[in-house]
Amino acid sequence: VQLQASGGGLVQPGGSLRLSCAASGITLSINNMDWYRQAPGKQRELVAFTTSGGYTHIADSVKGRFTISRDNAKNMVQLQMNSLKPEDTAVYFCAADLYYRDNPYPSDMDYWGKGTQVTVSS
Repeated sequence: VQLQASGGGLVQPGGSLRLSCAASGITLSINNMDWYRQAPGKQRELVAFTTSGGYTHIADSVKGRFTISRDNAKNMVQLQMNSLKPEDTAVYFCAADLYYRDNPYPSDMDYWGKGTQVTVSS
């Protein structure tokens, strides 16, 4: 399985970005698809995840501002980020897990995409 993330960039506070992650390869084996982020000097943290059955989870730090969606037919997951804040600045990674988990950790992920930089600054 290969994951390709896109959509990062520079945005002003209060702005929006949409990140996309396209999966290729043996995608039928994927259950959870997650978005993580890592800011300089900080640990990688979960932002959101979605299961193959349609369950979604958004981290408290971004709840109400970010949404995650998944298109199984296109093997794609998207992260819509609204009302962005400077503290959202990080490298964002998409990841895929072969198993269903309701409390995933980075170490659980089976596949990672290359990160995409999101910078929120005026």
